[in-house]
Amino acid sequence: MDLIESIIKRKTTNTAFADRKVKKEDIELLIKTASHSPSHFNSQPWRFIIVQDKEKINEIGKIAGDSMVQLMDDGRFWKQYRKYFRFSKEEINKTKDGIHIDHLPSFLKPFAKKIFSESGGKVISLFKVSRILGNDEEKLVNTSPMLFCIALNKDEYKPNELSGFYSVISLGAVIQTLWLVTTSIGMGMQFISTPGEIPEKWNQLSSILKIPNTYELMAVFRMGYIDDKKKRPAIDWKSSQRKSIYELSFSNEFGINWK
Repeated sequence: MDLIESIIKRKTTNTAFADRKVKKEDIELLIKTASHSPSHFNSQPWRFIIVQDKEKINEIGKIAGDSMVQLMDDGRFWKQYRKYFRFSKEEINKTKDGIHIDHLPSFLKPFAKKIFSESGGKVISLFKVSRILGNDEEKLVNTSPMLFCIALNKDEYKPNELSGFYSVISLGAVIQTLWLVTTSIGMGMQFISTPGEIPEKWNQLSSILKIPNTYELMAVFRMGYIDDKKKRPAIDWKSSQRKSIYELSFSNEFGINWK
């Protein structure tokens, strides 16, 4: 797969991966290509932790699942993300952004908009939606053959200084590289994001990974080979739609449409 094709086909893998280990040469390819990402003054502030130990993966999966439940039950999930939810093709065609929640258990479909709203707490509790999502999250992590974790050197990652800004740009380049390389070799990846929204949960991940005080854990991804036969999670969504380049771009100054 060439570069342009990888960019266009890149997507987050919401389903489980194939039931096989990731080849050593593919892991080394991911590390090598990530290491060639640009960084401020070639500081290379990132360090990569490849987790294949099943016990550690299961520990992280449990934390991820519990984090999802907590975020939903205390209302934070809805307050932060409700604006991104779309429930029909009409909504998607109109906004061309967000996530289209197109896959729900049949008993939940009549209540979709109510569930995914700030006022949907009673419905969520009644149908145990938070536990459905939490269980799916835990299972997806637990069945992943590997996790790819990224930490930044605190000598560079200083959030209130320019070096911190530059190191985050550099981190983004690493992540994009990983996404393109996984796409090109038939692998997928997904950000394990929920623990990052709860400081004590993120600290637990850092402890499991034995991140030293001189580094900050920044991102954890689950990775594996794509298997198109794997079933989608009970509650799932798509997000392949994109705004047109003319809506996203301006000519010479903001507000003058690119033509």
